[in-house]
This record gives sequence, C-alpha cells and structure tokens, in this order.
Amino acid sequence: MDWNRRAFFFAAPFSFSGANLARAKPKAHFLRISAMAFEPPPAGLRVGDEIEWINSDGFRHTATARNGDFDLDLMPGRRGRTVLHRPGAIDFYCRYHPSMRGRLDVRG
Repeated sequence: MDWNRRAFFFAAPFSFSGANLARAKPKAHFLRISAMAFEPPPAGLRVGDEIEWINSDGFRHTATARNGDFDLDLMPGRRGRTVLHRPGAIDFYCRYHPSMRGRLDVRG
C-alpha cells in the first residue's frame, strides 16, 4: 500500500464522524393566544428553539412555565419570546386565567 492510500485509509473514518454529530439549527415557532385560550403548541420542539408568544386576545395574559423556565407578561396585541433550554415536558399556564394551560414537549 503506498503512502497516499494509507493516509486516506486512516483519515477517512475521522472525516465523516462530524456528520453524525451535526445538530439541526434552532427554529422559530409561534404560539398564539386568542379567545381566552392558547393554540395547540407546535410539534417538533427542540432544545435551542425559540417560541414567539403572540397575544391576539383583548385581555392581558401570561405564558408562565410551571418549572420556572419562562414567565412572559403580554398585554393585548403584544408579543414575547423565549428560548427552550432543556428537554422534557414543560407545562405552562396564564397567571391571570389559570384555566388557560398547555404543554410543550421539547426534545434534546
């Protein structure tokens, strides 16, 4: 085996290993609040993704995570953003209207 073939033989396994570790770029998702309810949360949420909460209702609402990850206070017509920092289920609710609630399912 000549030197060029040996170099390729040893380098080839390492040149492709990074492809397996590549992570999808974070995505932006939107979650609207209207008619005194949160719309269904988007599917396919991942750590690093951003959610933009949009209050399209005529009332003040919050998007408050029960685990403390976020707490946005949104006046009518306002928006707020949060980044998802950890995997798992995140239950959320509105502090002003506790019957308004939902769950984000975040993958690692």
